[in-house]
Amino acid sequence: MLIDSHCHLNFDQFNQDRAEVIARATEAGVMAFINPSVDLADSRQVVALATEIPNLYAAIGFHPNDAAKFDDDSLAQLRHLAAHPKVVAIGEIGLDYYWDETPRPIQRHVFEQQLDLARELGKPVIIHQRDAAEDTMAILRCWVNNPSQNQGVLHSFSGNMAMAEESIALGFYIGISGPITFKNARDLPTVATNIPLSRLLVETDSPFLSPHPLRGKRNEPARVNLVAEKIATLRQIPFNDLSHQVTENTISLFGI
Repeated sequence: MLIDSHCHLNFDQFNQDRAEVIARATEAGVMAFINPSVDLADSRQVVALATEIPNLYAAIGFHPNDAAKFDDDSLAQLRHLAAHPKVVAIGEIGLDYYWDETPRPIQRHVFEQQLDLARELGKPVIIHQRDAAEDTMAILRCWVNNPSQNQGVLHSFSGNMAMAEESIALGFYIGISGPITFKNARDLPTVATNIPLSRLLVETDSPFLSPHPLRGKRNEPARVNLVAEKIATLRQIPFNDLSHQVTENTISLFGI
């Protein structure tokens, strides 16, 4: 059994067959789903979906590409939504200098505001980072005041081993997704092989990042198995051993 620790089942790409996608995941042994949000409207939609689907859990927040939508009322609205029992995290939040759709100072301000909200609420964070590793880590270093606690996860990790080790030292998990199966995975196989198994999560980031041999097609949670199988092969351990540990990690982090 596995948990897809990051998927967007509320997105329009699943409007025509969401029930079938969930059924395929269940048949494949996926026991639960963590569904992050990208803005306030999306956060409301995800909470509503989590209310309908017993094994789906919500994370709420503003993605860096949507950070320009954040205003003075946004924190209050997120705080209100966070009281829902199916909300298990603040996310996905962070920095994205690849698309660079929002001015970087705004991205950083909104990221810091949401980190502070997570601390206030005692919830873990789901971190998005793309081409912004240095600024992301600088902000996280300032934010973390107790590295012995579980802070959250750097989702769909794309950094190097040094970044992974520092993130773990700060109290974060490392989320691995479909690119671990790509031929151009670069540093990712080294990270997935060498970090402590106790700090590893698996995810799909559906509908994005479909793993090989389905790269380029709409992704879905059933394919988290392909991610886990690749990591088990790299680490030279039985699939069941890996799946048991990463599932326990996800339960521990999100309290589900």
